Amino acid sequence: MSRLIIVSNRVSVPDHKGAAAAGGLAVALQAALAERGGIWMGWSGKSSGEAEPEPLEMTQDGNITYALTDLTQTDVEEYYQGFANRVLWPICHYRLDLAEYARKEMTGYFRVNRFFAHRLAPLIEPDDIIWVHDYHLIPLAAELRQMGLKNRIGFFLHIPWPPADVVRAMPVHEEIMRGLSSYDLLGFQTDHDLENFAGCLKREGMGIEKSPGHFSAHGHDFRGGAYSIGIETAAFAAFARKAASHSMVHKARKSIEGRDLILGVDRLDYSKGITQRIDAFERFITNNPAHQRSVTYLQITPKSRSEVPEYEAMQHAVAEQAGRVNGAIGTVDWVPIRYINRSISRPILAGLYRLAKVGLVTPLRDGMNLVAKEYVAAQDPDDPGVLVLSQFAGAARKLHGALLVNPYDVDGTANALARAVNMPLQERQERWRGMMDYLLEHDVLHWCETFLADLTAK
Repeated sequence: MSRLIIVSNRVSVPDHKGAAAAGGLAVALQAALAERGGIWMGWSGKSSGEAEPEPLEMTQDGNITYALTDLTQTDVEEYYQGFANRVLWPICHYRLDLAEYARKEMTGYFRVNRFFAHRLAPLIEPDDIIWVHDYHLIPLAAELRQMGLKNRIGFFLHIPWPPADVVRAMPVHEEIMRGLSSYDLLGFQTDHDLENFAGCLKREGMGIEKSPGHFSAHGHDFRGGAYSIGIETAAFAAFARKAASHSMVHKARKSIEGRDLILGVDRLDYSKGITQRIDAFERFITNNPAHQRSVTYLQITPKSRSEVPEYEAMQHAVAEQAGRVNGAIGTVDWVPIRYINRSISRPILAGLYRLAKVGLVTPLRDGMNLVAKEYVAAQDPDDPGVLVLSQFAGAARKLHGALLVNPYDVDGTANALARAVNMPLQERQERWRGMMDYLLEHDVLHWCETFLADLTAK
């Protein structure tokens, strides 16, 4: 069996005891690497200042080799903070108004991808399979091809891919499309993302779709498919059952004093629709005064990319909005919104998922959103909560038991909250059962195995 080489911006290295990383993606990728043997390469997260980074730091764990590289401070500013997160991220999330293009940052993005390629190439054997992850590394295959490598190379995009008119607003969109066309298999989260990519090729006259999922562009034939990423469903469900007895979860249950818990969990990002969600909660209470003092909305939002100015400004805006709503509708004995601006440990989070009557997941745009899937997996089958889910999250394509909302429609989301809080037990169970059955079958290992099977197919 061919070795597997995984390349990502960051690497999930096991701790000194060899324990698996907490996230389901890391678990699946480490399982695939352990089965085949191989390498996981990426940025260490550290900067070497302006000095040339040291050689790859190699760590062995079983038959997996972890290969980490530092970057210079200029690399971090231009490749990561700059082009990846201030151009590609907003454009892929349909936020042209937030994209800040600078030619030096574009140059840095391609330079770091070339640097990754030159560090990776000496490790590659002729029959290795290479799997590249996410928007930070789109040009990597083109760089490896330029060096003469003929290996099978796949790419999976974890975030959305927008339609042609949005992509064309990016000054270097042709180079980005050429980079994607250098892979043998492109994986997207949903069929809509795949359709958008095909539309970009056709609109720009860069290539053709010879048959469904089979493309030809820039002199290269390749495939594309929708591979909706899952979670480690059964393991997370068991984890949540155990977490329900965690002391901090008991304290949270006691503190809400018998009220229904509405839970939102998001990284602080403008794509998550947090301010619109707070507006919808306020509208829900205003329109349904009987629920005043009968619900508590807990929003957990760890800080994210605080070095990027837009994110720091958003942190202040969300905190101020939560304070305004608490001041407007709160009472002496009831604080409607609890806003936590830091990370919560996974055991406590799983227990809170299980405790929550409503999971409120309303991004303005999201590739998949695994919080929605974790919320479903964490529920008590006898008394499950209700998932209120944005129609613009990739998860909405498959989680048909959720109450789908348009996050821009404040009244519509408020009405969905009222419906969720008042939903009868039988309907909650039926909705949950269908989603849980889907998640058990389409877990993260299924996603991983399906993608690799297609990548290695002749």
